[in-house]
Amino acid sequence: MKILVVGGNFAGATAALEIKRKLKDKVDVTLIDRNENFVYIPSLIWVPIRRREVSEIIVPRKRVLEKKRVKFVLDTAIKVEPDENKVYCENGTYDYDQLIIATGPKVNFDIAPGIKENACYIGTPPGAMHTREKLEEFKENPGPIVIGATQNAGCMGAAYEFLFNIEKWLREQNLRKKVDLYWVTPEPFLGHFGIEGMPLGEGMLKKFMEMFNIKYRTSVGIKEVQKDKVILSTGEEIQSNFTMLMPPFVGVDFVANSPKLETPPNNFIPILDNYRHEKIKNIWGAGLAVNVKPPFTGTEIPFTIPKTGYPSDETGKIVAENVIRTINGRTDLKEKPWGKITGLCIMDAGKKEVIIVSDTLFKPRKFAIMLPNILFDINKVFLEKYFLWKLRNGYSFLP
Repeated sequence: MKILVVGGNFAGATAALEIKRKLKDKVDVTLIDRNENFVYIPSLIWVPIRRREVSEIIVPRKRVLEKKRVKFVLDTAIKVEPDENKVYCENGTYDYDQLIIATGPKVNFDIAPGIKENACYIGTPPGAMHTREKLEEFKENPGPIVIGATQNAGCMGAAYEFLFNIEKWLREQNLRKKVDLYWVTPEPFLGHFGIEGMPLGEGMLKKFMEMFNIKYRTSVGIKEVQKDKVILSTGEEIQSNFTMLMPPFVGVDFVANSPKLETPPNNFIPILDNYRHEKIKNIWGAGLAVNVKPPFTGTEIPFTIPKTGYPSDETGKIVAENVIRTINGRTDLKEKPWGKITGLCIMDAGKKEVIIVSDTLFKPRKFAIMLPNILFDINKVFLEKYFLWKLRNGYSFLP
């Protein structure tokens, strides 16, 4: 039985390792990814301010996977042909009996003019290093800063974290008094996060904004980013000597090049609540590659839900369990819609943190809480060390 996994960060690696761990010689598991290394993406927010180097938050994939008897292929997947059970890559073609698509997303920098040319992005190692270079240039010519998310974005949390880390960095560089710091977001209120907020969340973030003297605009999109200004959907122009924006995610080219997957316009994988493709029984989606409909509608500026972090890892485990059940001839597949996954996040706030926990990601919830830790981001650092240790050892079965 051939199991093929396309995409090898949290969701893909977890699924591959779990299937091999539980089924052993009953399956051949191959993971394809175009990058050699796992990247602990949550710590990329620290790379621009030199709190971390990229080398400290990566783990070589080949050594970890092959130690656990998962074959690793360094290649770029081009398309899948479901009728043939084949995935076509730049350097070869791979057969499968069960296919797991965990490719992560592609970033839509074309959501507004000038974003690609004039705004930084911290979601990839090259983007984080480019942001570091721009901050070094900024130190020579300090002025207003704009940080936030564009219309249709879903990764608000990382942008919030970067905002508070930049505020701390400005103080450490003795630049804070020279800088007007702005936060811009399509959210209708601070702390919506694409999950309709948490108890006391809006008030807490308003207090943070007041305490750190950060000016903010909610319910705004980005009309254009120029070299020295950001033009909002309202027509307001904010001067900016440094801009970092989180654009929206869309499906990767591999999915877009595979019309038989019948994806919606965003090119994410259409799935059932068990993460099997809606129509193709031997194709599964995990992590950011899957299509999830927001539980809310009618916002003034469109935006969507977060799919990073803990939920992504959790879907890898759900997919692994269901592939195993399918191979063993079972039809009672595990179902857990994205919105029913536990909400668990630690938001860094510049060597401070906010711990966010809820029984489900989306409302209605039975339990939800946001707890600030104003002393030190010890839990954020612990989580980083834990996940890097888990990745290095291939301990996919751990939480």
